[in-house]
Amino acid sequence: MCANKMKRNITLKLDADLLREVRILAAEEGTSISALLAARLEKIVRERTAYERARKRALARLREGFDLQWRRPSSRDELHER
Repeated sequence: MCANKMKRNITLKLDADLLREVRILAAEEGTSISALLAARLEKIVRERTAYERARKRALARLREGFDLQWRRPSSRDELHER
């Protein structure tokens, strides 16, 4: 995300056991819970955005169709030639 965008605070309710584990995880990674969650959420959004773009491109290609340059054989003998 853009570094110059204004950041906002949110309130998050977590189970006490989960919060303990998240604190440990953040400490092991040398970061804060806030930075850890922000990075993971950014990753989720980037992946979803990339997936949606790829999906739209794939659907557009399917609508256009592919020219496989296949031509119907003129006879059965031609079909079975090797």
